[in-house]
Parts: sequence; structure tokens; C-alpha cells
Amino acid sequence: MTRVSLEGQVAVVTGAARGVGELLARRLSARGARVALVGLEPDELESVAGRLHGECGHWHADVTDHEAMARVAREVRERFGRVDIVVANAGVATGGPFADSDPEAWRRVIEVNLVGSAVTCRAFLPALVESRGYYLQIASLAAITAAPMMTAYCASKSGVEAFAHSLRAEVGHKGVKVGVGYLSWTDTDMVRGADLHDVMRDLRQRLPWPSNRTYPLGPAVDRLVAGIERRSAHVYAQWWLRGMQSVRGGLPSLIGLVGQREMRRYEPRLSGMRAGLVGAGGAADERERTERN
Repeated sequence: MTRVSLEGQVAVVTGAARGVGELLARRLSARGARVALVGLEPDELESVAGRLHGECGHWHADVTDHEAMARVAREVRERFGRVDIVVANAGVATGGPFADSDPEAWRRVIEVNLVGSAVTCRAFLPALVESRGYYLQIASLAAITAAPMMTAYCASKSGVEAFAHSLRAEVGHKGVKVGVGYLSWTDTDMVRGADLHDVMRDLRQRLPWPSNRTYPLGPAVDRLVAGIERRSAHVYAQWWLRGMQSVRGGLPSLIGLVGQREMRRYEPRLSGMRAGLVGAGGAADERERTERN
């Protein structure tokens, strides 16, 4: 597929304070893009902005806040004159048995990952229509196959995948391209935070190869950048994820059978497990909501 030069293009990246969002912003900037960073941690965003190569700006906003994101979209447009690329990357996660889950943390995963993506898209879609731009929705292996102990995350990522596919059909005739980015377990604060729970870590290690590995961040982000340059409908951060699409229809039955066996094995260790949002990004989200309330 033909690659589009990123030189001079304006790219918006949400969840840009760390992990996938931070490195993606750096890679886009290195290719000549002007980057707008959006997230909950002003100090971290400022630090990221200081490491970028060209023109950039950073905005403190909660992606679930319609008014805040509308303001950001307006200010980014005023600052840079246009918006060519939007990457809806902001996300949080929690894990553990649904029956014992923290209702607030569970709901927040849906709000940030799914509702926040829709709010982000709603705010920036008029600018993308004007520029005939590209919207990349960051999803996950969790959108292709569900897993026990991850009900909120799997529901949210399945939701954003469906949202992006629906949106593509709506806006394609206006020149807007829509892509879905799929990542397996990648070395980020979120994954490291989840691994602090020994049951979650052990369950993940028992997954079949290659889904039981933690993959380095750099190559995954490089694949996302290549997808952005190609305006791809599907972007796979790890090579083997493409092949999962052809077998996904049979995965719910398989996971249902294997999952029951694994949950029976781990049930004695699940008592009292009640995890909040994981990783540094989850902690930042919880601080933001505490201060706001």
C-alpha cells in the first residue's frame, strides 16, 4: 500500500503521557508530524513534549469529558490550523473475577476505553472530514478473543473495534479513513501493573504461545506508525495477530472450555481479590477523579 508522508501533518495522540502513546508521539514527530499530546498528567505530557523533534503542544483533558475534548479539538485546530490524524489510544484496565470486581473500576474501564474513544472521535471528526484524514482506534487482542478475569477490558476493546468498523462505513465516502490497531501483551506500565497480581500473571503465562509473551514496545509502535502512513484499516502490532482474525469465530467456544478448567484450578487463590485500575496510568486516572470530586 502507498505510504503517506507525515511531514507537516498534524497528529493528535490521546493517552500520550507514557507507554504506547508516548513512544508513538515520538515516532510521529521524528517523521515530521506536528503532534498534539492529550492526557491526564500535565507534567508528564510536558516532559514528553520536550523530547519531540518538531512543533508540538500538550493538553490536559479527560477523554470522557465532552466539553473538555471539544475545547481541546478547538484549541488544537487554532494552534496548528488543521488535524490530519487522530489516535484514540487512552486506556485503562482492571482484572480479577467479575463477581468480586470493584464496580467503580469496572465502569471506569468502559468509560475511558469505549466512551472516551467515541468522545475523542466526536470532537475531532469535523476536522478529519475537512482534511480527509485518518482515525486510528487502538484496540487489543482482547477485541479478537475474550478471556476470563478481564471482563471489563475485553468488553471495552470489543466495543471500540465495533465502533471503528461502524464509523468506517459511515465516513469513508467523505474521505476519512478509519483503522483499528491490535496489540497483544506489550511492555507498558499497564501490563507490568497487571503482572503485579500473581494470579493474573500466572494465568497469562499459561496461555498458548505466542499469546503468553510480553512483546517489546518499540517494534509494536513501529508497526502502528507504518499503519498510519498507509492509512490501514487494520494494523497489527505483533505479526501473528493477523492470523487470529481467521480463527476468531471458534475462539469463544474454546476459551469457554479451557477457561472453566483454568478457573477451577485457580479458584482457591481468588478469594478476596479486588483489583482497581492497574499501572501508573490507572493511578493517574484515579488521582484525577479524586481531585475532581
